Amino acid sequence: MNEDKALSVQQIVEALQLEPHVEGGYFKQTFKANGDIVIDTDKGARVTMTSIYYLLTADSPIGHFHKNTSDIMHYFHAGDPITYYLMYPNGDLQQVVLGPDLLAGHTLQFVVKGGVWKASRISTDGIYGYGLIGEAVAPGFEYEDMQLGKTSDLLSDFPQHADLIQSLSRENSAD
Repeated sequence: MNEDKALSVQQIVEALQLEPHVEGGYFKQTFKANGDIVIDTDKGARVTMTSIYYLLTADSPIGHFHKNTSDIMHYFHAGDPITYYLMYPNGDLQQVVLGPDLLAGHTLQFVVKGGVWKASRISTDGIYGYGLIGEAVAPGFEYEDMQLGKTSDLLSDFPQHADLIQSLSRENSAD
């Protein structure tokens, strides 16, 4: 995308019909498999795959810590790079930058396995003021398969990552 022809955040939100997301940023589900074939999970039958657009902006730059039961493939589409922080059940921390600059170590796509805590953030002073990605979730996403990270619980489970947790989570009553 040419910087001179970059869309504004409002133009993207309107063009893609995005809505605020509970974890931060904006989203819209763009695909849900028809359900002719389902996958049995511990929480019930799920379609094989769902997909969304997900947008972080300078005004909403954080996707707060959360985890899903399904695997999620992330695809970079446009804008500024998004940094992901992944906390694994054993306490390991991984940082991945989803963005356009392969020579700077960015990646265009990566997978977050189910059960891994993830948070994301963009710079508030980037060139575009937004980062737009797509996500494909398999088995398909249902809200009861997502858990928002409660700051106090994450601090108890991962005290070695206290600074990161404090900056990328928020107290909530989600179970």
